Parts: sequence; C-alpha cells; structure tokens
Amino acid sequence: MKVEKKMTANTIATNNFTQTTKDLLNYEWHTLSTQEVVQTLTSHSQAGLSDEEAIARHERMGANQLTSKAGKSPWLRFIEQFNQPLLYILLAAGVVTLLLQDWIDAGVIFGVTLINVIIGYIQESKAEGAIAALSQAVTTEATVIRDGQKTRLASTELVVGDLVVLASGDKVPADLRLLSVRGLQVDESALTGESVPVEKATASLAGDTPLAERSNMAYAGSFITFGQAQGIVVAIADATETGRISELIASSSDLKTPLTRNIDKFSKTLLYVILGLAALTFAVGLGQGESWIDVFKATVALVVSAIPEGLPVIVTVTLAIGVSRMARRNAIIRKLPAVETLGSTTVICSDKTGTLTENQMTVQQIYAGGQHYTVSGIGYAPDGEILINQQPVDFNTDEHIAVWESLAAGLLCNDSHIEWRDGQWNLVGTPTEGALITTAYKAGLTPENLEQELPRIDTIPFESEFQYMATLHQLNAKRRLNTIYLKGSVEAILQRCDSMLDAQGQQIALNPTAIEQEVADMAKQGLRVLALAKKEVSSHKHSLDHDDLNQGLVFLGLQGIIDPPRAEAIAAVQACQSAGIQVKTITGDHALTAAAIARQMGICSAEEGVFTGKQLAQMDEQEFAQAAEQGTVFARVAPEQKLRLVKALQLKGEIVAMTGDGVNDAPALKQADIGVAMGLAGAEVAKESADMLLTDDNFAAIEAAVEEGRGVYRNLRKAIAFLLPINVGESMTILIAIFLATALPILPIQILWLNMVSSVGLIAPLAFEPKSGQVMQQPPRNPREKLLSGSLLQRIFAISVFNWLVIFGVFQWILQTTGNEALARTMAINGLVAAEVFYLLSISQFLPSLVARIQGKRQSIAYAPAIGIVVVGFLQCLFSQWSIMNQVFNTTPLTLIQALICIGIGLPVVLVALILQRFDPLN
Repeated sequence: MKVEKKMTANTIATNNFTQTTKDLLNYEWHTLSTQEVVQTLTSHSQAGLSDEEAIARHERMGANQLTSKAGKSPWLRFIEQFNQPLLYILLAAGVVTLLLQDWIDAGVIFGVTLINVIIGYIQESKAEGAIAALSQAVTTEATVIRDGQKTRLASTELVVGDLVVLASGDKVPADLRLLSVRGLQVDESALTGESVPVEKATASLAGDTPLAERSNMAYAGSFITFGQAQGIVVAIADATETGRISELIASSSDLKTPLTRNIDKFSKTLLYVILGLAALTFAVGLGQGESWIDVFKATVALVVSAIPEGLPVIVTVTLAIGVSRMARRNAIIRKLPAVETLGSTTVICSDKTGTLTENQMTVQQIYAGGQHYTVSGIGYAPDGEILINQQPVDFNTDEHIAVWESLAAGLLCNDSHIEWRDGQWNLVGTPTEGALITTAYKAGLTPENLEQELPRIDTIPFESEFQYMATLHQLNAKRRLNTIYLKGSVEAILQRCDSMLDAQGQQIALNPTAIEQEVADMAKQGLRVLALAKKEVSSHKHSLDHDDLNQGLVFLGLQGIIDPPRAEAIAAVQACQSAGIQVKTITGDHALTAAAIARQMGICSAEEGVFTGKQLAQMDEQEFAQAAEQGTVFARVAPEQKLRLVKALQLKGEIVAMTGDGVNDAPALKQADIGVAMGLAGAEVAKESADMLLTDDNFAAIEAAVEEGRGVYRNLRKAIAFLLPINVGESMTILIAIFLATALPILPIQILWLNMVSSVGLIAPLAFEPKSGQVMQQPPRNPREKLLSGSLLQRIFAISVFNWLVIFGVFQWILQTTGNEALARTMAINGLVAAEVFYLLSISQFLPSLVARIQGKRQSIAYAPAIGIVVVGFLQCLFSQWSIMNQVFNTTPLTLIQALICIGIGLPVVLVALILQRFDPLN
C-alpha cells in the first residue's frame, strides 16, 4: 500500500490515542520497526492495551467486522422483471384490450406477460452474498493480551493496538504487525496465491515490498500452519487487506454477457420497428374509414405477432440444458447467461495452483553423491520410482547409498505424515514435508521402520532466522554415536558443511561449485530446492542447540520440489489453443515457478511473456494494456492488479474467463465476463463472486464447459432462425391485410397460441440438439458479431416470406372458395404449423443422426425434434377439433382431407431450407 503522507511515531501523543481508522491507512506498517509500531499505536509490547482503552477504541472505531452489502428484496427483483421494452408494449395492448371488454384476449395477453416475468425472475441470480461470505470467512476467536493477561475474545471485539497471540491452527483475526515469532509459518494462499506456507520474521522491510513478500505481517483470514507468534493489530474491519478486497468486489461491475447485450440491442431495435409499424397500421386503417376500435384490434394483432414471446422461454431452456450438460462434466453454472458466454470466450486467465497443477507438492529431482536422479509419480500417493538414467534404482547394491541417506534424512527430519483416508492419500502437515515423505516411500522407506531404528531424541523446529530444521536420533549401541539430520535452505545448510557423500556413501571433500550449479539448474525449472545434511555426535548427546550445527556437517543431497501440472490440464490447454482461445496464467506464486509450469503446459515458450506484480506496478496505463495483451504469465500479482488485467483485456474487446480459488481472486472473478471458482478448494467469497464452479478444481473442466458453451450458442442461433420467421411472417400477413382492407387472416389470440404453444413446442427440441464434433476446431466467434448476422437475416427473410405465403394464401383461397372465415383461419394456422414442422426437420440433427444410425455408424439419435412434433401435433388436434378450443380461439374442426391439404402446403419449405443451407449452414 502506498503512503500518501509520511508519518512517524512522533506525530501523536503517546499517552492519548486519537487516530482514526482512516488515519491508520496512511502507514506502511511493514516498514516500521516493532518499537515504532507499538509507540504509534500507543500500546505495550508485553501487556497490550488496558480494558478501558480497548472499550474506548471499540466505541470510536467500531467492530472488527466487514461491512455487508444489502441485497434487493424479492419483490423488487420481481418488479424489475417488468422493466423490458417489449413487455411495455404487451402490457399497454392488454390494458386497452381490457378497456374494450375483450376479456379472453386481454387475459391471454396478460398471461403471456406474466409467464415472461416469472421466467426472468427465476433467471435472476441470488442476491449477491460475496461480502457477507467474506465477513463470515474472517469471523473467529482470538487470544489477546490485555492488562498483561491472556484472554479469548471474538474477533469482532478486537481493536487497533491489541496484542494478539498466535499458535498453530489459528486463523489470523485482523491485520497484524508481528512483534515476535518462533518458527512461524502462515498459509496465505487465499489472499496472495502463494502455494506453500510462508515463513515469517519481524525485521522491517522496504516500502515497495509486495504484499506476498511482507514477512513481518500476518493478514486477516490467513491460517497459522506452524509455530507461534505475537503481533499487534494495525488494521480491523474494512481497513484490512481482506476488507480492501471486499471494496474491490463491491466496485466491480456486473458485466452483461454477449448474449444479453445482443438480446437487449435486438429488443430495442424491435421496439422501434414495432412502434413504427403500429403507428403506420393505425394511420392506414383510419385513413381507410375503419372504426378506431377495429383498427386498434388490428394494430394489437400486429403488435402481438411481431413480439417473439417465445424467445425468453427458448433462451432459458437452451441455457438450462447447457447447465445440465456442463454439470455432468464437472462445471456447475450459477448464472444462466454464463453458459453462452463460455462459448464466445477468447481469453482464459487461469490461476496456477490447483487448477493447472495438482496442488500437491512433489519431488521430481534429487542430487546426491554427485549423481542426478529423477522421481516418477505425482502427488502424495506413494506410487512411483527413483530413477537414474531412466532406469529404476536398485537400493540393494552399494551404488546409491548417498541418495538413500538423503531420502532417510527427509523422512526423519519431518513433523508431517501421510495417511490413507476416504479412498485417497491425504497429507497431515506441510506440503513440502509431505513431498519428502512420499519420495522416501517410493524408495521403500517407511516412518515406522526408520523411527524404530533411529528414534528421535530432540528437535529444533524450523525458524526463519536460521532457515533449517534439525532432529537428533539415537543410533544402535554398536556404533555408540547419535545422528543429527538437517533439512533447510541450500544457503543455510551448505555453509555448515565441510564434506559430502559420494554415491557409495564415502565421505569426500565438499564441492560447492557443483552443488550450486545443480541448484541453479533446478531453480530454472521452477523447482523449490531443499538441502539435506547430517552430523554424527556422541551417544551421550541428548539435546540439541544451534551451536551444535555451526560446522562439521556432511552434505547428503538436494531434493527439487514442485507442484506439477495436471496431465489432463495440459491436453485441455492445447485444445483451447486449437480453438483459438488464449490461455494466460495469473498467480501469486514466484515468477520462475509460474513460468516453468507455463512452459511445461505450452502456455508460453520464452521469458518475454512473463511479468511480475512489481513490474506491472511501475507501468503506465498504455504499458499495462500492452503487457496484458502480450503477456502469458503474471506472477506475484496483487488483487487489484488481477482486476486491472481483466479490465485491460476487456477494453481490448476480449471475452475473459477468469479462474481463482482465493479471497484475492474474488474482485477479478466478479469483473470477468465469466468467473470460474474452485468448488473443492475455493474460498466461499470466491464461489459467491463466480458464475461457474468447478467440482473437481480442474482446468480440463473449463475446456469442456467452453465446448458445451459453443454448442449452446449454435442451438440458440438455430432457435432464432426458427422463431423469428414465424413472427415476421405473421406481421407481414397482418400488415398486408390492413393495406388491402381485407379480413385479418389470423386473430390476436390465435397469434398468441402460435407464438407461445405451437412454436415453443417445436423450438424447444433445438435446445437438446447435440453439439457438433468440430465445435472446438474453429476460432471463437467475434465478440462484436451481431446476433442477427447478414446470412442469418437472409435466412429469416426467406422463410418469413414462405410463412406469409402460407398464411395469407391459404386464408384467401379457403375464404374465397367457402366463405367461412373460421375455417380459413384454422387451415391457415395449421398450414403454418405444418411448415414449421418440416422446417424443424430440415435444420435439426434428427434426420442426419437417424440416417447415420441406419448406416451402422455409432451415433446416438437426436430424438428431441420427433418428440416435439408429436406433442405439437396432439395440441393442434385439440386446437382444431375440440369444441372448447374452437370457442376460445374461434376455430373450427377440419376433415381428414383438409388436414392433409394443410400438411401438403407446408412441405415445400424443405426445398427452401436446403437452398439456404448452402449459404448459411446452421449445423
């Protein structure tokens, strides 16, 4: 956090704390010494605050609780569904029809409107609970020292200046400046993205130290995994780093998806067209001397025919089917429009740890006895081998004693363990230690056997000051020597060694140059390198201190550890790239590690595309935008930088999918066009901010969801190509009838039947259409591409003309030959439904899949269109033949010959569809 004005401890009175929460935001606490921090906050490093002072500060500064955002009431969300231009027209038409006492028509119009509103209400996502979830995530109890006495308090009662005691297993209750630590390790992955616990210290740091590297701070919501500490509260509630993230969430806009943007634009355009045509119709009718009531009814017929009432229904059904299919592929959709957005995604910004990688630290390389070994297997499952020159190591010979000693040291100098539970191997302890244990298992070593042979006598736990852990073990009585094993950083171990083992286990002179070269080679591959050593001491030695370890150690070897990429994620990245989708890694991890994983996955091939958070912070807006576009790996980035990266890509016209699992990911998840959270390891606030959850936390599920999303868009396009020609054909029929001053071929209530029953019944099967096998072999569609492209408009116009010819032609033919308006309208409507049936068969995959199956190909038949045709056929029989329906809809029963004539009239649409398919293929 940058300082707006430099403050020192001398700027306030030490006997009267008057600072406000806003004042405290101006301090860079990690840059101050522990004494300066205590003085600035008018506290005490041993006794803490007095109860009276704590109460006073609580009253002045408020509770240590994040401000929650109130959601909309259910009634308000329901009423807001009426805020749609096309519904305004329907409501107005319904009101006037009601005033004209045309009760049935008015009731049907209002019923259709209400159905659309209910569908919209169901689609509305739950009131956003991201900030409330964040508040719940940091509510806990804390051990506090007040008046020199330890006490347990709810975290909400903490105030700035409180002295907090931390121990292993605790959740950090507020932002703390650490005053004293002993082997403290903190899991900050939810806040910073760091994949392993961070070692903490107390020394002051430079002002430009990134959040993830502030080793003297402990932040609210993180967890203590090892050690103890005391810290002083420097920020509470919204002033904490977690609180700042909640503000970013609140400020992130809920972006419209490409689909909703296109439908909104289409609705507004259609609104103006309908109003214009309605005004023209009304004027022409009055000009022809018709009564205003008859003209108004004709105008209502035009309005009702032009509004695609079935569009919201089919959009909802199509998206819901996509949701179901994605769920079967481990992707849970929380917000329906996100289904279609996935299909138009152009950039995926993925977190590294657990999404692209296994989230299980694994030893991949070992250097011992001057030889280089590799380790097969992934994660904490002890399945794999120790290999040299791609051949398994035979530990029954004397050729590999050094590597055996290195593995034994990693197993014995260790406070963690792995256990079989719930059908898999689970780690109890720290990831790095888990990796060492698993590797020892692969060599046939077990803790039970080694600890029985070499029981532990004493331990020096890991401390960041010394950068190592040491254990003392009792050897057998014959040698009359005990052994000390060490593991830690290469620098800390190497400076204490004066010899090393050769491959056969003989002590030789230390070769630091060769060791350092090995360390450099491993680091280039993104491996975290641990060094191991031992020292033999007298059997009378039963306790350890640091003086025992200053010199005389024997170097045993190096173990290179990494969180390896998922094999299925590598394939998924390649599939996305083949589909024209860029994949970028945005992580809080180290740049070298992130770049190494990205290279293994094919995300990047050179160092040019790697940027760190510190580099991004120094860029102006133009440089930042260029880095966002050209970069492929962004490491050590802060939450606000993730948010900026997403916004920068969106400004370039990209449709961005962002994955994440931590509190630090939530603002970017909310800003992204499609936010993807981890269902297993994800923080609750990340899940609440996301549009989609991955049930297996695997990048491969994103690729599968993109594939389904593209299939959904194709089905929506088919649905629009089917639905709009019906509305346009009906509107042309009404317009031409008014201009020619003839009777209306279809009445408003009959139009509503066509639009809401017959058409929807036939269009719904398109939502169940299977996706094409080539869907991931094509680039993403242009985000700026209109929903109604030129080729689609040509198709809609051609089919609309055919539908108009059917309705108007059949009506005039039957009217002139029989003089029966009810029969003419009934046959016109059934002729149109027959044309719809044949058109559906022409654009769906039912017939192609049936033919393929008959030819013996292994392909499932797309049965949905056949089911829809049967259902609509039954409903049309009721519409035409049932006396009650005849009375409601002004229809009349048909003879068998008349019904067959209607079917035959619709058949030529197949020829029209075949011609259009050559210019605008929908499959």
